[in-house]
Amino acid sequence: MLELIPASVFRDGTPRKLTGEQEELKRQIYEKMRPRRRKFIDRIGYDNWDPFQKPNDPLDIRLDVTKRTTQQLVREFLQHAAQKGQYSNDYGRGALECALGVVNKDEKYLGIFDFCQWYAELLRKEGHAVGGAPRETPSAD
Repeated sequence: MLELIPASVFRDGTPRKLTGEQEELKRQIYEKMRPRRRKFIDRIGYDNWDPFQKPNDPLDIRLDVTKRTTQQLVREFLQHAAQKGQYSNDYGRGALECALGVVNKDEKYLGIFDFCQWYAELLRKEGHAVGGAPRETPSAD
């Protein structure tokens, strides 16, 4: 399931300051590269290139504001969803993807989260929601 989630959700892309020793090693690495690989570095910019990228944080230690891991949030949500009835694998994958995005403060998922809150409120205001879910409109057959 995790292979379907974009890598940007896991990575902390904040630039970091390199030590003098790291700068020297970076220059040596660059100079030993083949021209084709150098072209890629030149395209992104030598200053933006970090050959010493930080490893991704393990998912287990990333906590949201409630001090829960993504796994805990998804497990609690899916247990709640199971009380309403069965759910599909796609439903579970969607919940996991959104949880990862929200916990990691990914703009895409924050937008999805805000939209869902706004839409739920709209449905409540206009009387289309019962218990948080949209009501089916009877068809005029």
